[in-house]
Amino acid sequence: MKVLFVTSEVAPFSRAGGLAEVSQALPLYISRLGHEVVVVTPKYRLPQPLKPALKALDLNLEVPISWMKKPARIFQASLREPVPVYLIGRDDLYDREGLYGNEYGDYQDNAERFTFFSRAALELCAALKWSPDVIHCHDWQTGLIPVYLKTLYAAQPEFQGTASLFTIHNLGYQGLFWHYDLHLTGLGWELFTPQGLEFFGKINLMKGGIIFADILNTVSPTYRKEILTPENGFGLEGVLQGRSTDLYAVLNGVDYEIWNPEKDPHLSAPFSGASLENKKLCKAHLQERFQLKRKAEGPIIAVISRLLDRKGLDLIRQVFPKLMDLEIEVIVMGQGVDQYQSWALDLAKKYPGQIGLEMTYQDALAHQIQGGADMLLMPSRYEPCGLDQMYALKYGTIPIVRGVGGLDDTVEDYNPQTDQGTGFKFKDYEADKLLQTVQRALAVYRDKPRWTRLIQRALTQDFSWARSAVEYSGLYQKAAAGKRNR
Repeated sequence: MKVLFVTSEVAPFSRAGGLAEVSQALPLYISRLGHEVVVVTPKYRLPQPLKPALKALDLNLEVPISWMKKPARIFQASLREPVPVYLIGRDDLYDREGLYGNEYGDYQDNAERFTFFSRAALELCAALKWSPDVIHCHDWQTGLIPVYLKTLYAAQPEFQGTASLFTIHNLGYQGLFWHYDLHLTGLGWELFTPQGLEFFGKINLMKGGIIFADILNTVSPTYRKEILTPENGFGLEGVLQGRSTDLYAVLNGVDYEIWNPEKDPHLSAPFSGASLENKKLCKAHLQERFQLKRKAEGPIIAVISRLLDRKGLDLIRQVFPKLMDLEIEVIVMGQGVDQYQSWALDLAKKYPGQIGLEMTYQDALAHQIQGGADMLLMPSRYEPCGLDQMYALKYGTIPIVRGVGGLDDTVEDYNPQTDQGTGFKFKDYEADKLLQTVQRALAVYRDKPRWTRLIQRALTQDFSWARSAVEYSGLYQKAAAGKRNR
C-alpha cells in the first residue's frame, strides 16, 4: 500500500515530545513490511546542522489559505533507510524558536500554520502525481486532512481511493481556535455545527479528525478506555463514544536499533544482562557529569520529562523534601512552565551534590541518564503511552509510575510475595502514594539479589516497533477496505 505519513514533528528534523520519536521510527518499520511510505512534516528552524543537508526541490507549491494562495518551498531528506521525508518550507510560519509556541504561550497564528501544512501535504501529493491509499494523520495539527478528503478534495483524482487513519496521541491538546479563523480553512459555515468542527463556540481541529477520519486509534489500550470517560475525554468523550466501534488501540513501541544498551554509542560502557557491572560504570560517569556525591551504593532516581502538572510535577514537588531525607540522588532533565523551572533551579542550589539538573532536552544525555540511573520516576496525571518507561526497562532502570494509560500497560507492579514484576506502580493521584511507592522501590533496591533479578526481568521486555507496525498495517487495510465499501 501507499501510505502518506503526515506529522507535525519528526526527529531529527524537529522535536517537542514523543511524537517526534514515533514519527522517526514507525515509518521505517511500516516500510519494512513492504508498504511504500512517504513522510511529510513542516520545515522548522533546524535544531542543528543536518548531515546530509536538506535538498531543496525545484518544486514550489501554491497552497490555498483563506481566499489566497501562498507559495511553499519543498525540501527532501530521508530517514535512516530510504523512506523519503518532504519538509514544507515557509519561513514566516515555521522558522521560529519553538514548534508550537514559546515561553509566552502558543503562537497566535497556529490555526493558519497547521491549516497551511495540512493543505500543503495534499497539494504535494497532487504535484508529485502520487496517490496514497491511506493518509496516516497524527493529532490536531493534521486534523483537517480527514475533513478535506471528504469535502474540498473529495472529487480530486489523486484522492478518489484514499482512506484516512487518525491517531490520537494526546487528547489534551485539541487545536482550539476562535470561529473567525474558519475562513483560513476554505471550508463552509455548514461545517461549524456540533456535528462538525464546532466545540463550545470554537473550531476544534482534533474533533474534525475524529469525526471525519475513516478509522481512529490511540496509543495504548488503557488510554483508549480512559478517553471515553468524562475524566479523560476533555469534552470529546461523547464524540469518541459515537465512534467507539472505529476506535482502536496500538501501543507505541521502541526502536531498539537506537535504544539498545549493548551497542549504544552514547554510553561510556555498553552493557547487557550478562555484563551489568558496566551499568555501574555508566552510573559513575553520570555522577561525574552532574557533580553528584558519587555514592556507589546510593540510588539515582531520574526524571526525564517536560516540567508540567500533567507529568506529575506537582506531586514530585510536594514530596521532594522527604525524598531528600531518603539519601538519594536525583537527576532532572527537561523544560516546562516557569514555576517548575524556577523550582528546579532552586533545588539545585539547595541540595548541591545531590541534585543534577539539565533544563533542555539533549538526546545523547537522555541515553546516558537511562544507562546510569537506577530508577525512572513518571508519576503522570495522565499519560497516553509514554516512551521513557519503555526505554528505561531496556536499560535496566526501574520505572516508578502512576498506573494510567500506557504506563499501566507497560509496567508490571513488583510483587514481593512472588518476586515478580518489572517496576513499581501507584494508582491514586496523591503525593503520599507517590512517596510510599518510592519507599517500596528503595526497600527492594537494598535487597541486592532481588534488585538484580528485577533488572534482569526488565531487560527482557520487548516493546519493539515491529509489533506495532504489523498492527498499523492491519489498520491501513481496514481503513482502505472501509473506504471501498462505502
